[in-house]
Parts: sequence; C-alpha cells; structure tokens
Amino acid sequence: MRRRIFLAATAAAGTPAVAANAPVRFGIDLFSIRSQNWTPFQFLDYCAKWNTQVVHFSEIRFIGGLETAHLKAVRAHAEKLGIALEIGMRSICPSSKSFDASQGTAVEQIERTIDAAVTVGSPIVRAFLGTMADRTGPIPIEGHIENAAKALRGARAKALDANVKIAIENHAGDMQGRELKTLVEQAGKDFVGVCLDSGNPLWTIEDPLLTLETLAPYVLTSHVRDTAVWREKEGIAVKWVRMGEGNIGIGRYAERFQELCAGRPFSLEVIVTQPRIYAWKDAKFWDAYRNTPAWEFARFLALADAGEPHKGLKPPGKEEAASREIEDLEASIDYSHKVLKI
Repeated sequence: MRRRIFLAATAAAGTPAVAANAPVRFGIDLFSIRSQNWTPFQFLDYCAKWNTQVVHFSEIRFIGGLETAHLKAVRAHAEKLGIALEIGMRSICPSSKSFDASQGTAVEQIERTIDAAVTVGSPIVRAFLGTMADRTGPIPIEGHIENAAKALRGARAKALDANVKIAIENHAGDMQGRELKTLVEQAGKDFVGVCLDSGNPLWTIEDPLLTLETLAPYVLTSHVRDTAVWREKEGIAVKWVRMGEGNIGIGRYAERFQELCAGRPFSLEVIVTQPRIYAWKDAKFWDAYRNTPAWEFARFLALADAGEPHKGLKPPGKEEAASREIEDLEASIDYSHKVLKI
C-alpha cells in the first residue's frame, strides 16, 4: 500500500518518472493490465499518470478495433497526453497453431495492421510466430520460420511504402534468440526487426541476456519483466514475477539494454505466473530443442543453480485479476524507476 501511495503522490505532483537524459524510453505494454476491460482512452489516461512515454497496444483488442475514425481519435488523445503509440497483432505464421485464418491470409492481416499503424502513428507493428506448441509436431520450428518469413516478404512492399517495420516477438516459447535472428534475416532486415521479450527466453531454456546480445542489432521495441528460475527434482522451474523479485539479473539486463538498444522503448509487460517445470532430464524433452548448443543450455542451468524457490504472491483468480494486475504493474513501475533508473 505504501508503494502505491508513493506512486500516486509522484504522479499527482507531476514529478517526472523518467530522467530527461534516459537512453531508453519508458513504456507500458497493455497486456500487463489486460483484465481491466478499459477503453483505449482509459488505458492512455492511466499510463499518463506514470509519465509513460510509449504505450504499446500489443493486440488489436486493446485499441478497440481498426476503424480509421476510431484510430484517429486514439491518436489525437495520445498526442494530447504526449504519449507515443505502438500497435500490434498476433500470429503471422500460417502453419502455426496460433494463426487465425478466419481473419484472412497472413499477408492480408499484416497489411491491414500496417494501414492501422500509419493511421495511429505507430512506427512498428508487433507480431509473433506462435508458441512453444510449434516446437514439436509434423513441422519443425525451422519450417515455421520459413513460412513466417515468406508471409512477411509478401507484405514487404507495403511496409516499405508505409515506412512501418514489423517487430517480431520471441513469443511464449516459440523461438530462441538465434532462431528469431534467422527469421529476421530470411524475411528482410530492411523492414523486419524484433520485439524483444525478457521473460520468454526462459520458456525456451535460454538466458535472457544471451537473447538480448544476440538480437540487439534488430531490436525495435521490447517487453520487459523479471523471472525466477531454480532447480526442482523434476527439472527446472521458471516463474514470471514482479520486477526485482527474480534472479535472472534484471539489473544487468536493463543496463545492457540501455547500452545496446539506446532510444528504444523499455516497456514493462508484467505477468505473474505459477512455476512452469522444464523436465530436461527426460530424453523426450529434447525433441523440441535438438539444435540447442550445449554452451547455451549451460548458461540457463547456471541461472537455475543460482536460484531458490520463489515464495512470492501466487497468480490471482478471475475475481481479483484486475486489481492484482494493477498492483503487480505499479510495484514494477516503482522498482524500474527507483532501482533501475528507467
């Protein structure tokens, strides 16, 4: 409660939460507060209280639709508040289990969102390939990468004409850093880059600092959250937590992000989860990671060896999700401003 009072007082007093000479821009990904059921205007007003510089509408549902008049109204409200906008969509890979063919072909969906980005003033369209479910099955992850690259190339002319780049996220355990680098380079780095997520590398048995260092030249925007990782009898536990409650070295990550990705948004996407167990001693587990170099996995193991079971708050039930998301985000904003100096 004292933390929330501090933040409220800071916002009310108009004290800047971000230093004027900060090498990155502080942002909020609205997935952090996905259960609020707010309009885009309410989202923007809330973010403005914390002197947010960039608001990341990671999915179309948060911005309330792609009608031109509506998008223009959202843009006008953001400009009045001095906030830059980014918008996003979901899967652009036709062979992914996450792809929604009912919305049109992958190229049609990408091009439609590019048009929306131009209207709302977003320099990027955030998108993703799929999830960890795409690492196993009849099509290997390399096949999905080829299919996603083909879809992206189909929208290349539109993106270049609009001066909008596609920021592909390392999403929900779909790709490791070097795999996403391959996708960007296959699709075309002149119009495709990366939405770098700091929590998802742990879902691909990867050290997030390695992911950052691999993808830094291509980073256009980001999702940032902390993670706790530790050894369990069954394998390795991974739990997303509030900023400052993990053991992945989020302070060092923030420092390196500022060094390597100057000027890019450092946008909090705070998600608190139950532990996810990676049973790496089971031979079948490696069906999804046949091409992972041993030295990379060793870095992931080192994080787990240095960790201890996380005893923090459990994810809330549906009835309290909205209030807990606000608490988790505001605690993370506080930590990012006061400790990380973002």
